[in-house]
Amino acid sequence: MPKGYLALVLHAHLPFVRHPEYSHFLEEDWLYEAITETYIPLLQMYNRLESEQVPYKITMSLTPPLLSMLADDVLKRRYSAHIDKLVELAEKECVRTKDDGHFNYLAEHYREQFMGFRDFWNGWGGDLVGAFRHVMDTGNLDVITCGATHGYLPLMRKHPQSVRAQIGVAVDTHTRLLGTAPKGIWLPECAFYPELDKILAANGLRYFIVDTHGILYSHPRPKYKNYAPLFCEGSGVAAFGRDLETSVQVWSKDSGYPGDVMYREFYRDIGYDLEDDYIAPYVQPDGKRKNTGIKYYRITGKTNHKEPYDPYWAKERAASHASNFMFNREQQIQHLAAEYGRPPVVLAPYDAELFGHWWYEGPWWIEYLIRKVAFDQDVFQLTHMREYLTKHPTQQVAMPAESSWGASGYHEFWLSDCNAWIYRYLHKTQERMTEAANRFAQADDLQTRCLNQMARELLLAQASDWAFIIKSDTMVEYAVKRTVNHIRRFTRLYDELMAGNIDATWLTKVEALDNIFPHVDYHIYQ
Repeated sequence: MPKGYLALVLHAHLPFVRHPEYSHFLEEDWLYEAITETYIPLLQMYNRLESEQVPYKITMSLTPPLLSMLADDVLKRRYSAHIDKLVELAEKECVRTKDDGHFNYLAEHYREQFMGFRDFWNGWGGDLVGAFRHVMDTGNLDVITCGATHGYLPLMRKHPQSVRAQIGVAVDTHTRLLGTAPKGIWLPECAFYPELDKILAANGLRYFIVDTHGILYSHPRPKYKNYAPLFCEGSGVAAFGRDLETSVQVWSKDSGYPGDVMYREFYRDIGYDLEDDYIAPYVQPDGKRKNTGIKYYRITGKTNHKEPYDPYWAKERAASHASNFMFNREQQIQHLAAEYGRPPVVLAPYDAELFGHWWYEGPWWIEYLIRKVAFDQDVFQLTHMREYLTKHPTQQVAMPAESSWGASGYHEFWLSDCNAWIYRYLHKTQERMTEAANRFAQADDLQTRCLNQMARELLLAQASDWAFIIKSDTMVEYAVKRTVNHIRRFTRLYDELMAGNIDATWLTKVEALDNIFPHVDYHIYQ
């Protein structure tokens, strides 16, 4: 019996971005970059661990928008062209840098890596959903779901039909694409409010994640703090709380591992560094620069001066950081086990895209950590939440506090001066969706198509990503446009439905543009 457990959780999510009406759309690169830099490296890691019989357990959430994009034929064709372009650029870089030993070594590194990614992609026929399904079948990976479009659930509670739809559509999508019903959920933004657990239970979900204070301020107070799950009173659904210590070691911009001077500098990319004529085929068609994924410099320090990057030394540093993280967990878990007289579970949740995309060495760090935990210590084991609950079926009953993992721990990041305007429109749209679903309980074929598309537009408008982006002041114009467009499309469909004059040609066009959730059933809003 181990003294305790470490549960790593990776939250893989991107908003649904698909624009077949354009030959190239910049925001689609979010998906292509994540596939190249995060999802394929993680899948390759899982396969290596399986083939070498390294024991491990890990949890990933694959959100419904991400699963839908990974399964979309248009986006898969575009990613195939994207990875071909990366290989082509890396080969050109090998020629351009042939007289510079270190940079040529880096160019060769990228060429070999990109070719490996392309081989993996082609080997699975572009079916990364199937690749994840294969890892799930080993029992090492527990894939959990999320809200249908990552909607911020506490701000929907006025309309419980919308909350039920976010959860029900998510479970249906997960089951349809991954072949098995999910047992756990990453609540969007880890945002919880009492009564939400009952909706989770009604959809067959047995566990979820909240931020630390969601457990610490539960009622009654937790006997084991956030080092054991709580069973929600009335529903029995288990709530796991995030561990702050593990978060700081990885997330902190000041003291976290990703800021080490030997690691690759994210913001220095040849897409901005090289001459226009040379790099033009690999940036935006209008000539605007963008990241290519080929970066030759390391963080070095806090000034603009950057030294050349070396993957060998970066791997050495990743291994050292994995050892440090494991040592800290050994000390932490031994202390907690002695204090509580039972094996604690330390929950370490992170955004998956941190590993590989933002922190290039992140997948190496995870693999080193898994191997070291398996062979270099005997204090704790890796687990996932499903396994932990099977082994430890008796837990304290309490109700977690309303909370999120956003700034200040509650809802202000998604409901602030700059993005509060969204919600008056979302509330009205939600009211109209329920009204229409009740009024047209028995709909003909065209009305059914219209109502189902109204459901898709509402779900897409509810994505928490748009409010987050507006508050973050990054791609604000795009986030505003997406919110407004989905509400406008919903409103036109609603008006035509109520007037008995549905424009079938326009409806067909919108169905092709916003084609997420092909099996959605508007009756869920009744």
